[in-house]
Amino acid sequence: MKNVRTRFAPSPTGYMHIGNLRTALYAYLVAKKDKDGKFILRIEDTDQGRLIEGATDIIYDTLKACNLKHDEGPDVGGEYGPYVQSERMKQGLYYKYAMQLVEMGKAHICFCTEEDIKSQKEVAEAKGESFIYRDPCKKLTKEQIDERIKNGEPYVIRQNIDPNGTTSFEDEVYGTITVDNATLDEMILLKSDGYPTYNFANVIDDHLMEITDVVRGNEYLSSTPKYNLIYEALGWNVPRYIHCPPVMKDEHQKLSKRNGDASFQDLVAKGYLPEAILNYIALLGWSPEEEREIYSLEELCQAFNVKRINTSGAIFDIEKLKWMNGVYLRNMDYDKYLKLVDPYIKDAVKGPYDHMAIAHILKERVNILSEIPQMLDFFDELSDYDIDLYTNKKMKTNPQIAKSSLSEAKKLFETIETWDHDTLYGGLVNLAAQLGVKNGVLMYPVRVALSGKAFTPGGAIELSCILGKEESLRRIDIALEKLQ
Repeated sequence: MKNVRTRFAPSPTGYMHIGNLRTALYAYLVAKKDKDGKFILRIEDTDQGRLIEGATDIIYDTLKACNLKHDEGPDVGGEYGPYVQSERMKQGLYYKYAMQLVEMGKAHICFCTEEDIKSQKEVAEAKGESFIYRDPCKKLTKEQIDERIKNGEPYVIRQNIDPNGTTSFEDEVYGTITVDNATLDEMILLKSDGYPTYNFANVIDDHLMEITDVVRGNEYLSSTPKYNLIYEALGWNVPRYIHCPPVMKDEHQKLSKRNGDASFQDLVAKGYLPEAILNYIALLGWSPEEEREIYSLEELCQAFNVKRINTSGAIFDIEKLKWMNGVYLRNMDYDKYLKLVDPYIKDAVKGPYDHMAIAHILKERVNILSEIPQMLDFFDELSDYDIDLYTNKKMKTNPQIAKSSLSEAKKLFETIETWDHDTLYGGLVNLAAQLGVKNGVLMYPVRVALSGKAFTPGGAIELSCILGKEESLRRIDIALEKLQ
C-alpha cells in the first residue's frame, strides 16, 4: 500500500472561498489520517487571464492561519516540484503528454474557433437536440494539419472520445457512477497559447506527483470520466476519488463570493477565529460518529472518515458559526484571550477604566470580536435612552419600580467606602432583602442606569466596579432625573 498523498490545488484568483478552504481541510484530514500521509500544495495558474496579484500570498496566509501545514509546495519545496503549473509548463510536460495522446489517436489537433463551436450549438438547439461537441478537424489528414500549422493558424489539442459504450468510476462519497460516452464532449487539453487547461494539467500533475487521493467539489463529477479516459490511455493508475457536496447559501444557491458571500478573510476581519471557522466548515457536509461539535484540528484528524461525507449540500449558517466562535473564545487560554481582545477594547474605551476588568466581563458574553466596540460604547459616553428600558417582565420592573430601586441604591452607594466587587455585591443583596424584593428588581434598574442599554457584557455590580463610585452615582442621578 502506498502512503496517502493528497493535494490542494487552488488557483490564485482572489480571496479564499469557504468551499475552497473546506476542500483544503478535507484533503489535509485524509492525508493526516495516515500517519505517514503527505498533504501537498500546488498552485494552478494556467488560466492566466484570471490571475490576481497577491492571491498566492493569500493562499499561503490562509493555510498558515488555519494550521494546515503542507508537506510539499512552492514555498517549502519537495521531490515532485516545481509546484506551480506555469513553471511546470516551461519544462514542456503538458505539451509532451498532449502530443503523446495525439500520436496514440486519443487526442487531435483542432483548428475550430469559438464561433465554429457556437454555430454547431445553435444548429443542435434549433433541432431540439442536446449539444455535444464533435470536432470536424478529426477528419483532416496529417498533411493538411502540417500545412495549416505551417501557415500559422492557431490550434488547440482536443481529447478524442469514442461515443460508443460507457465509462464508470468509483467515488468514495457517491459510489459507482456510469455515464454514456456519447454524452461526453471532447475537452481541450492544450490551449492555443500553449497553456494546458485546468482539467488536463490536473491529470498530468496528479500522476507525476503520485497523488493517491483526489479531494474536490462534486461539480467535477461530470468531468471525471474524461479524466479517467486520459489515465487509461496513458496506462496510469486512477486515484481514489472523494467528491464533496457544495456549501450552500440557501436551499437553491451555492455559497459564492460573486453573490457577496463572505470569504475566509472577510470572516477573520469580522472577528471570527480561524480555528472556529475550520471546526465549523468541517461539519458542513460531514457528520462525525460522536454526538459532538467542538473539535481541535488534531481531533478532526482522528475522527474524520470520508464514508461519513454527505451527498447533499450543507447550508452555511452564520448564526451557528457565531455560536461556535463564542465557545472558542470562552474556552481560550486567558492570556491568549487578553492579547486578542485588548486592541478592540483600546479602540472602544478611551476613558480611565480597567481594561483587564472589561476583558473579564466580555469573556462569557462576546461571540465575535467585532461585537466588542458596540458592547462597550457606553463606558466613555452614556447615550440618551428611553425610560421604557426599565420595563422588564422577567425582572418584574417598570419605570415606577425602577425609580424607587435607584433611589435606595443611590443611598447605599453614597455610604460605601471600599469600592470593590464583594462590598458592592453584599451591599446590594442585603438591600434587596431589606426592601423585600428579589435581587433583579434592584440590580436590573442599576444596570440600565449605568449603561443605558437592555443588554450589557456585565451586570450591575461589575459595571459599578469598573465605572467607579463617582461615575456610577452621576449616572444614577441622570436616571432619577429621567424618571421624575
